[in-house]
Amino acid sequence: MRRTGLALCLMLAACEPAPASRDTAQEVGPLPVSGLERAAIESGVITDAAKISPVGLFQRRHEAGRDALCVIPGAKGTLRFGLEANFGEELACRGQGSARRAGDKLILRFAGGDRCIIVAQYDGDQVALPGVVDMACARLCDGRGTLEGVSFPRIAGDAATALRARGRGGGLLCKS
Repeated sequence: MRRTGLALCLMLAACEPAPASRDTAQEVGPLPVSGLERAAIESGVITDAAKISPVGLFQRRHEAGRDALCVIPGAKGTLRFGLEANFGEELACRGQGSARRAGDKLILRFAGGDRCIIVAQYDGDQVALPGVVDMACARLCDGRGTLEGVSFPRIAGDAATALRARGRGGGLLCKS
């Protein structure tokens, strides 16, 4: 009985993961693509989100209105954007500015003096704003409206459609 108990303790100890070293615990970076995901990308079953341009129209209709984000090419390889998120009849957030792609992120820098910058998640099919945005972005919204957690699914992948997108008041979201 003692040998069985000792053997069981040794087997359990062998199954316990080794403690992470300081160097390993401090490493931070993108999650590696699994072998299955890599094979699916290489065979064409799924698209590689890192190769999908964010240019296009992202839009979502809901009971409180419509949220829209247009992304168009700018000068010298830059990107420009315009967005509007509606929260009913009177509350909305809106703004324009420049955008930059960084891996699976889309960095939205709003025009104006308050230096509002939002780092959004971009997976090729949608742009999702984080659950917390900088206080400098509050000026973009009416009343208690906020851009926190707003997501925009892609509905078109071309600049022409993005250029035709209009806000609630009828004005163009992305001006050429």
